[in-house]
Amino acid sequence: METVRETPRTTTLVLDAPGWPGHRAGQHVDFRLTAEDGYQAQRSYSIASAPEDPELRVTVDRLEDGEVSPFLVDDVLAGDQLELRGPIGGPFTWSVDDGGPLLLLAGGSGIVPLMAMLRHRAARGSEVPARLLHSVRAPRDAIFRRELLGLSGPSAAGPGTASLDVRWTFTRAAPPDWDGFSGRIDAAMLEAFEPAGPPGSSGTAPAGRAHDPDALVFVCGPTPFVETAAELLVARGHDPGHVHTERFGPT
Repeated sequence: METVRETPRTTTLVLDAPGWPGHRAGQHVDFRLTAEDGYQAQRSYSIASAPEDPELRVTVDRLEDGEVSPFLVDDVLAGDQLELRGPIGGPFTWSVDDGGPLLLLAGGSGIVPLMAMLRHRAARGSEVPARLLHSVRAPRDAIFRRELLGLSGPSAAGPGTASLDVRWTFTRAAPPDWDGFSGRIDAAMLEAFEPAGPPGSSGTAPAGRAHDPDALVFVCGPTPFVETAAELLVARGHDPGHVHTERFGPT
């Protein structure tokens, strides 16, 4: 096992999992820790790697009052052995064969399962139109930002890069000279983020209406973020049956 520091409070565990059966993008694993006195704690964490990746990657965000995440982020060392179970999860998964367009909204570390979807999309060279809006407190909290800029930024090249639109909104502190979104996701932000047509087009949607109500939508993050985003998306015309949500609390 190896560890990769993603942000000051987030670490990716790169795991060697013999007998791993494979997974779908969006699934998670359960880690179980056992103390010397026999006390056990178990928590779920999303898989960050694409099914095509040779290594299993699980990204963990540390919560100060957490029971498991501080150990996984700060104390686990290369070569340590961990007990895990998985993959787990069914409805909150996506593959290229499911089609699109794909609309992804993440709050904080809710980016992790959505990143697995985008890595899977890139590994397959897919041109399925996709949009990602990631809400974070400040630039230092933007997990995977450099990699995402490589997949969709001005210098990105290769299959699928032109049909992927990635945006950030900073709720507390934006980068210097930032001209993108700021603040929490609201109706006006979604209207600006989700215009008519595929990523890169100049069309605009009628006020209050989604550009494609048949889009496959995945929303992941803290419970308040997920509930607000899902309500806004349905109000924009998205079919509630197409809006898949996954939320998390203290771990």
